[in-house]
Amino acid sequence: MSDSATSETGPSDDPRPGGDPRPGGALRDRWSETLLAVRGGAGPDPTPYADNLLDRWAEPQRRYHTTAHLTQVLDRVDTLAGHASDPELVRLAVWFHDAVYRPDRSENEERSAALAERALPEAGVPGAATAEVARLVRLTVTHDPTDGDTNGEVLCDADLAILASAPKEYAAYAAQVREEYGFVPDDAFREGRSAVLRQLLELPRLFRTPHGVREWEPRARQNLTTELELLSR
Repeated sequence: MSDSATSETGPSDDPRPGGDPRPGGALRDRWSETLLAVRGGAGPDPTPYADNLLDRWAEPQRRYHTTAHLTQVLDRVDTLAGHASDPELVRLAVWFHDAVYRPDRSENEERSAALAERALPEAGVPGAATAEVARLVRLTVTHDPTDGDTNGEVLCDADLAILASAPKEYAAYAAQVREEYGFVPDDAFREGRSAVLRQLLELPRLFRTPHGVREWEPRARQNLTTELELLSR
Protein backbone atom coordinates (compact mmCIF):
# COMPACT_ATOMS: atom_id res chain seq x y z
CA MET A 1 0.00 0.00 0.00
CA SER A 2 2.21 2.76 -1.28
CA ASP A 3 0.70 6.14 -2.10
CA SER A 4 -0.43 4.53 -5.36
CA ALA A 5 -1.55 1.06 -4.28
CA THR A 6 -1.30 -1.61 -1.65
CA SER A 7 -0.33 -4.41 -3.96
CA GLU A 8 3.38 -3.60 -3.84
CA THR A 9 3.54 -5.61 -0.63
CA GLY A 10 3.12 -9.32 -1.22
CA PRO A 11 0.56 -11.42 0.65
CA SER A 12 1.55 -13.17 3.84
CA ASP A 13 2.24 -16.90 3.54
CA ASP A 14 1.69 -17.35 7.28
CA PRO A 15 -1.80 -16.41 8.54
CA ARG A 16 -0.81 -17.49 12.07
CA PRO A 17 -4.22 -18.65 13.30
CA GLY A 18 -5.00 -17.81 16.89
CA GLY A 19 -3.20 -14.48 16.87
CA ASP A 20 -0.11 -13.00 15.30
CA PRO A 21 2.92 -13.27 17.65
CA ARG A 22 5.17 -11.00 15.58
CA PRO A 23 5.93 -7.41 16.64
CA GLY A 24 2.74 -5.46 16.03
CA GLY A 25 0.80 -8.69 15.90
CA ALA A 26 -1.98 -7.47 18.17
CA LEU A 27 -2.51 -4.47 15.93
CA ARG A 28 -2.50 -6.66 12.82
CA ASP A 29 -5.18 -8.81 14.43
CA ARG A 30 -7.28 -5.73 15.23
CA TRP A 31 -6.93 -4.47 11.66
CA SER A 32 -7.97 -7.84 10.24
CA GLU A 33 -11.00 -8.11 12.49
CA THR A 34 -12.17 -4.63 11.51
CA LEU A 35 -11.53 -5.02 7.80
CA LEU A 36 -13.29 -8.37 7.65
CA ALA A 37 -16.26 -7.00 9.59
CA VAL A 38 -16.62 -4.03 7.22
CA ARG A 39 -16.28 -5.84 3.93
CA GLY A 40 -18.42 -8.78 5.07
CA GLY A 41 -17.15 -11.20 2.46
CA ALA A 42 -14.19 -12.60 0.62
CA GLY A 43 -11.36 -10.35 -0.44
CA PRO A 44 -7.60 -9.89 -0.41
CA ASP A 45 -5.49 -10.94 2.54
CA PRO A 46 -5.69 -8.14 5.13
CA THR A 47 -2.10 -8.62 6.30
CA PRO A 48 -0.24 -6.63 3.61
CA TYR A 49 -2.47 -3.65 4.25
CA ALA A 50 -1.80 -3.82 7.98
CA ASP A 51 1.93 -4.15 7.38
CA ASN A 52 2.03 -1.10 5.14
CA LEU A 53 0.02 1.01 7.57
CA LEU A 54 2.17 -0.10 10.49
CA ASP A 55 5.28 0.83 8.53
CA ARG A 56 3.82 4.29 8.03
CA TRP A 57 2.98 4.68 11.71
CA ALA A 58 6.59 3.72 12.58
CA GLU A 59 8.32 6.31 10.38
CA PRO A 60 11.32 8.00 12.02
CA GLN A 61 9.94 11.57 11.95
CA ARG A 62 7.18 10.55 14.38
CA ARG A 63 7.42 10.99 18.13
CA TYR A 64 3.78 11.28 19.21
CA HIS A 65 1.94 10.10 16.08
CA THR A 66 3.26 6.56 16.44
CA THR A 67 1.77 3.08 16.81
CA ALA A 68 1.33 3.90 20.51
CA HIS A 69 -1.02 6.74 19.51
CA LEU A 70 -2.79 4.44 17.05
CA THR A 71 -3.34 1.88 19.82
CA GLN A 72 -4.56 4.48 22.29
CA VAL A 73 -7.08 5.93 19.86
CA LEU A 74 -8.37 2.46 18.96
CA ASP A 75 -8.76 1.72 22.68
CA ARG A 76 -10.71 4.92 23.19
CA VAL A 77 -12.99 4.07 20.28
CA ASP A 78 -13.69 0.81 22.09
CA THR A 79 -14.71 2.86 25.13
CA LEU A 80 -17.00 5.10 23.05
CA ALA A 81 -18.24 2.51 20.53
CA GLY A 82 -21.79 2.45 21.83
CA HIS A 83 -22.22 6.08 20.75
CA ALA A 84 -21.21 5.53 17.11
CA SER A 85 -23.63 4.55 14.37
CA ASP A 86 -20.92 2.36 12.81
CA PRO A 87 -17.93 1.84 15.12
CA GLU A 88 -16.14 -0.44 12.66
CA LEU A 89 -15.91 2.40 10.13
CA VAL A 90 -14.62 4.65 12.90
CA ARG A 91 -11.93 2.08 13.64
CA LEU A 92 -10.89 2.01 9.99
CA ALA A 93 -10.71 5.81 10.06
CA VAL A 94 -8.41 5.62 13.08
CA TRP A 95 -5.98 3.49 11.11
CA PHE A 96 -5.86 6.06 8.31
CA HIS A 97 -6.23 9.36 10.17
CA ASP A 98 -2.48 9.93 10.55
CA ALA A 99 -1.26 7.33 8.07
CA VAL A 100 0.41 10.14 6.12
CA TYR A 101 2.22 12.37 8.58
CA ARG A 102 4.90 14.93 7.94
CA PRO A 103 5.20 17.65 10.61
CA ASP A 104 6.42 20.13 7.99
CA ARG A 105 3.36 19.64 5.76
CA SER A 106 -0.17 21.00 6.09
CA GLU A 107 -2.02 18.49 3.90
CA ASN A 108 -1.51 15.35 5.99
CA GLU A 109 -5.21 14.71 6.62
CA GLU A 110 -6.12 15.14 2.96
CA ARG A 111 -3.35 12.82 1.85
CA SER A 112 -4.36 10.29 4.51
CA ALA A 113 -7.98 10.42 3.32
CA ALA A 114 -6.87 10.00 -0.29
CA LEU A 115 -4.81 6.98 0.75
CA ALA A 116 -7.91 5.44 2.31
CA GLU A 117 -9.86 6.13 -0.88
CA ARG A 118 -7.27 4.20 -2.89
CA ALA A 119 -6.48 1.38 -0.50
CA LEU A 120 -9.87 0.39 0.90
CA PRO A 121 -11.59 -0.46 -2.41
CA GLU A 122 -8.56 -2.59 -3.29
CA ALA A 123 -8.96 -4.33 0.08
CA GLY A 124 -12.58 -5.15 -0.70
CA VAL A 125 -14.37 -2.36 1.19
CA PRO A 126 -17.62 -1.13 -0.44
CA GLY A 127 -17.74 2.36 -1.89
CA ALA A 128 -20.12 3.85 0.67
CA ALA A 129 -18.00 2.57 3.55
CA THR A 130 -14.83 3.90 1.92
CA ALA A 131 -16.44 7.32 1.48
CA GLU A 132 -17.42 7.43 5.15
CA VAL A 133 -13.92 6.52 6.29
CA ALA A 134 -12.41 9.23 4.09
CA ARG A 135 -14.94 11.76 5.39
CA LEU A 136 -14.02 10.91 8.96
CA VAL A 137 -10.30 11.23 8.26
CA ARG A 138 -10.86 14.69 6.77
CA LEU A 139 -12.87 15.64 9.83
CA THR A 140 -9.71 15.44 11.94
CA VAL A 141 -8.55 18.69 10.35
CA THR A 142 -11.00 20.59 12.56
CA HIS A 143 -12.21 18.02 15.11
CA ASP A 144 -15.57 19.77 14.75
CA PRO A 145 -18.30 17.24 13.87
CA THR A 146 -21.82 18.46 13.35
CA ASP A 147 -24.43 17.63 15.97
CA GLY A 148 -25.73 14.12 15.39
CA ASP A 149 -22.61 12.95 13.53
CA THR A 150 -22.03 10.15 16.00
CA ASN A 151 -19.23 8.52 14.02
CA GLY A 152 -17.43 11.85 13.82
CA GLU A 153 -18.02 12.56 17.49
CA VAL A 154 -16.46 9.25 18.50
CA LEU A 155 -13.43 9.64 16.23
CA CYS A 156 -12.73 13.22 17.32
CA ASP A 157 -13.21 12.48 21.01
CA ALA A 158 -10.97 9.43 20.80
CA ASP A 159 -8.27 11.39 19.00
CA LEU A 160 -8.38 14.28 21.50
CA ALA A 161 -8.62 12.12 24.63
CA ILE A 162 -4.86 12.49 25.19
CA LEU A 163 -5.66 16.03 26.31
CA ALA A 164 -7.41 14.56 29.35
CA SER A 165 -4.57 12.29 30.43
CA ALA A 166 -2.85 12.42 33.81
CA PRO A 167 -0.37 15.31 34.17
CA LYS A 168 2.74 13.16 33.69
CA GLU A 169 1.34 11.54 30.55
CA TYR A 170 0.20 14.90 29.22
CA ALA A 171 3.67 16.36 29.78
CA ALA A 172 5.17 13.45 27.83
CA TYR A 173 2.69 14.06 25.00
CA ALA A 174 3.57 17.77 24.88
CA ALA A 175 7.29 16.93 24.81
CA GLN A 176 6.75 14.47 21.95
CA VAL A 177 4.87 17.10 19.96
CA ARG A 178 7.79 19.49 20.48
CA GLU A 179 10.20 16.80 19.24
CA GLU A 180 8.16 16.33 16.07
CA TYR A 181 8.51 20.05 15.44
CA GLY A 182 12.19 20.12 16.33
CA PHE A 183 12.93 21.98 13.09
CA VAL A 184 10.91 24.98 14.36
CA PRO A 185 12.79 27.58 16.48
CA ASP A 186 11.68 27.86 20.10
CA ASP A 187 10.05 31.28 19.81
CA ALA A 188 8.08 30.32 16.73
CA PHE A 189 7.01 27.04 18.30
CA ARG A 190 5.81 28.73 21.48
CA GLU A 191 3.81 31.21 19.45
CA GLY A 192 2.24 28.58 17.22
CA ARG A 193 1.54 26.08 19.97
CA SER A 194 0.04 28.78 22.18
CA ALA A 195 -2.31 29.79 19.38
CA VAL A 196 -3.47 26.17 19.04
CA LEU A 197 -4.05 25.88 22.79
CA ARG A 198 -6.02 29.13 22.92
CA GLN A 199 -8.15 28.02 19.99
CA LEU A 200 -8.97 24.78 21.81
CA LEU A 201 -9.75 26.56 25.07
CA GLU A 202 -12.09 28.96 23.27
CA LEU A 203 -14.25 26.10 22.01
CA PRO A 204 -17.55 25.77 23.89
CA ARG A 205 -16.68 22.11 24.40
CA LEU A 206 -13.75 19.93 23.46
CA PHE A 207 -15.66 16.65 23.54
CA ARG A 208 -19.02 15.69 22.05
CA THR A 209 -19.84 12.23 23.38
CA PRO A 210 -21.50 11.95 26.80
CA HIS A 211 -18.50 10.03 28.11
CA GLY A 212 -16.07 12.62 26.80
CA VAL A 213 -18.00 15.52 28.25
CA ARG A 214 -18.34 13.81 31.62
CA GLU A 215 -14.95 12.13 32.00
CA TRP A 216 -12.48 14.10 29.87
CA GLU A 217 -13.55 17.73 29.49
CA PRO A 218 -12.54 19.14 32.92
CA ARG A 219 -9.08 17.57 33.02
CA ALA A 220 -8.38 18.42 29.38
CA ARG A 221 -9.10 22.09 30.00
CA GLN A 222 -6.84 22.05 33.04
CA ASN A 223 -4.01 20.43 31.07
CA LEU A 224 -4.35 22.90 28.21
CA THR A 225 -4.38 25.84 30.60
CA THR A 226 -1.28 24.55 32.39
CA GLU A 227 0.64 24.05 29.16
CA LEU A 228 -0.34 27.51 27.94
CA GLU A 229 0.91 29.04 31.18
CA LEU A 230 4.22 27.17 30.88
CA LEU A 231 4.70 28.37 27.31
CA SER A 232 4.06 31.95 28.40
CA ARG A 233 6.88 32.00 30.95
